[in-house]
Amino acid sequence: MQYAFSKKEKSMNEKKIEREELIGLKVKIKECKDPSWIGKTGIIVDETKNTFLIKVENQKKKIAKNVARFEFEYEDKKIIIDGSKIKYRPEDRIKKVR
Repeated sequence: MQYAFSKKEKSMNEKKIEREELIGLKVKIKECKDPSWIGKTGIIVDETKNTFLIKVENQKKKIAKNVARFEFEYEDKKIIIDGSKIKYRPEDRIKKVR
């Protein structure tokens, strides 16, 4: 895995992933208001406007989008996105994220 190095590349990758289906992607919690979440890794199994349901260690756990920064593995890169930037219903995100 690689991190996007340039600001322009990172911006393009962030915008692209913000418009994609996130269910099924591997995600890691990089920062969170609840410290017990930091570093947890799992697969997104469902999404609502305000939350992700993540399968972590064979359990499904719900986390609010606006309390964390998420690291997604997408197209062989790791992309970090603030949850508040993707706080839309999945079907609306493609229209609203710019």
